[in-house]
Amino acid sequence: MTKLTIRTEGETHVVVTRRFAAPPEAVYRAHTEPRLIQQWMLGPDGYTMPVCISEARPGGKIRFEWQDASGSGGFSLTGEYVELEPHSRIVHVERMHLPDPTPDNHVETRFEADGAGTLMTLRMTLPSAEVREQMLATGMEHGMEASYVRLEGIL
Repeated sequence: MTKLTIRTEGETHVVVTRRFAAPPEAVYRAHTEPRLIQQWMLGPDGYTMPVCISEARPGGKIRFEWQDASGSGGFSLTGEYVELEPHSRIVHVERMHLPDPTPDNHVETRFEADGAGTLMTLRMTLPSAEVREQMLATGMEHGMEASYVRLEGIL
């Protein structure tokens, strides 16, 4: 059973929650520091992240490039940080390149102390119900949970 929960709100929102057995400071840091992001945010097994740019400041750029084990398949994500409240909240905009860019996904991630660990709540706002359904149809939750299991291993 996955530890990740995913639900929809209204017509354009997706809310993902996940608990980690680590303090909010550590989980936040793993979401902003490039050397940590490259270790866990890899999606399904067999991918690497040769390019990881995470300028964790308002207006800072985000660029993640993934490559599969064969070196022939890959995809990328670009975006910008909007707001950062150290150890508690990140707001950013992201777009996947598959290879054409998807519409902007506005993401707010909160890191809240939860006993001895952290409750992470990630709220995505998509431009339309159609875009949200297309995104959910990708099975993204499987790659997200695989990444979060890796994250647990480095926290």
